[in-house]
Amino acid sequence: MYDIEKVRADFPILSREVYKRPLVYLDNGATTQKPLCVLDAMREEYLNVNANVHRGVHYLSQQATDLHEAARERVRLFVNARKTEEIVFTRGTTESINLVASSFCEALMKEGDEVLVSDMEHHSNIVPWQLQAQRRGIVVRHLPITDDGLLDLSQLPTLLTERTRLVSITHVSNVLGTVNPIADIIRQAHERGIPVLVDGAQGAPHQRVDVQQLDCDFYAFSGHKMYGPTGIGVLYGKEEWLDRLPPYQGGGEMIDRVTWEKTTFERLPFKFEAGTPDYVATHGLATAIDYMERLGMENIVAHEHDLIGYAMKRLAEVPDIHLYGPRERDAVVSFNVGNIHHLDIGTLLDRLGIAVRTGHHCAQPLMARLGVQGTVRASFALYNTRQEVDTLVEGLIRVSRMF
Repeated sequence: MYDIEKVRADFPILSREVYKRPLVYLDNGATTQKPLCVLDAMREEYLNVNANVHRGVHYLSQQATDLHEAARERVRLFVNARKTEEIVFTRGTTESINLVASSFCEALMKEGDEVLVSDMEHHSNIVPWQLQAQRRGIVVRHLPITDDGLLDLSQLPTLLTERTRLVSITHVSNVLGTVNPIADIIRQAHERGIPVLVDGAQGAPHQRVDVQQLDCDFYAFSGHKMYGPTGIGVLYGKEEWLDRLPPYQGGGEMIDRVTWEKTTFERLPFKFEAGTPDYVATHGLATAIDYMERLGMENIVAHEHDLIGYAMKRLAEVPDIHLYGPRERDAVVSFNVGNIHHLDIGTLLDRLGIAVRTGHHCAQPLMARLGVQGTVRASFALYNTRQEVDTLVEGLIRVSRMF
């Protein structure tokens, strides 16, 4: 059984107060809190196993390397990749997407070639492609969304042209909570020989991901959004694609041999991992994955599904509230209340101990599509409760009455 009180006890920060009120943390789309087991695992490694990985013959280095590569295997199992060679450690989703954008465009795109994104993308899946457009003359096209916050898939066949070289799409919108039918998008793209990169920053924490079943070519996600440490992320890439791409960065660790005349590069995945990795954070990420698996991904999904359904029902009781996105969604809800500025709502909720996110959520093109400058966003995690939803609704009603 999913014992929410035992779960919350694993996260000491949830028991603290803010402005003399119990903390209600609803900013999980930005980052999640960390369970004690993750903090303990990282502390233990720093205290007893700290040494640079892959390069040393001494005991500590070998032990640290074993933990680091065990973490890679843990991630492989988590997303069901075929090989550990297909798991590249990065600093997060942003760096993963930048890696693909840089290397893919360098090797496989030329002026006039197109990449297709969507209107609901995070800036991390827009700006890297725009930078490549400036540098290499590629074209960034975008799949529109419907008024109810779904991708307009009727436009997809038209937008997949003979010049499309890559589709880069979010698994779950960080604003609308829309769960995109990426398996169908991948199928349509593959029918035209086009690879697909999936931004899984909001997908991997909230649902079971099977990259082989999805048949995606790349999948990116971050540790800090799934109860792991900051500064660590993952790029899954099919071996055949990673083999074709040049390194993203140069330096130690990613080389086979260096002479003044030529440098040859390491095998996968090390070709893309220049410099000393955050080997303690990879251990922390593996521990976070273990924690989620102990709770059971199916239990987490069921808990969060119940929570977002309850939140949508209760939020509808707030006078003059406008909810953005589809009725069926993942664990995120964005809204505005009347003509009250979203920043004012967030500031006043904070004084009630309620942590939400306000602004454009790094999705300004989506804000333009919605016709707003920003929204209030409440995002849920495995440790949130219905009582916290009630506290949010009561706070919003109080703020509404103030205005």
